[in-house]
Amino acid sequence: MNVLVTAGPTREPIDPVRYLTNRSSGKMGYALASAFAARGHHVLLVSGPTILEVPEAVDFLRIETAAEMHAAVEQSISRQQIVICAAAVADYRPAMVAAQKIKKHDESLILELVRTVDILGSIRQPMGFTGKLIGFAAETERLEEHAREKLLGKGCDLIIANDVSQPGIGFDANENKVLLVYRDHSVSLPQSSKSHLAEELANIILNI
Repeated sequence: MNVLVTAGPTREPIDPVRYLTNRSSGKMGYALASAFAARGHHVLLVSGPTILEVPEAVDFLRIETAAEMHAAVEQSISRQQIVICAAAVADYRPAMVAAQKIKKHDESLILELVRTVDILGSIRQPMGFTGKLIGFAAETERLEEHAREKLLGKGCDLIIANDVSQPGIGFDANENKVLLVYRDHSVSLPQSSKSHLAEELANIILNI
């Protein structure tokens, strides 16, 4: 089976030396890619910048921006049976990227931000993907409510949600605790290492 996994953050440039990003380490997405590859599936891992080693037996594509990740997904989507969007894609980017380093002059600096392309929301339409679509939701409040809104709004088969406001799980951490949100019910998985959780999630996704 062909499986596409997105992982890590994106970087949206402000000028040649600065960018907007987030705290995603990519560990959950990399662990999922490894788990599917270990089961003999053909895995394409599309990753933003991380310090992680590329898992064995996966095809790997590194990107920087949300636009680059969108293009990579769009180009490969027709060959996939499962798409897992674990990347923490920036929701906004600077409207203008300065050609030179912005110098420190005034007491304040105003940046105009515009929406980035909605990768998860584009996979069903206009990309036309008909396979199994799994999304992630990193939330700080109303976890199940926001996750189910995302599930229904973006045509996912499953949303894997976690509360990143809780210490010791989620961004930067080696452990995670997730809520599996389906259309008609939810299931909570106990806190465990991301590698162990990835093994569990791979089996769950394959059984959908």
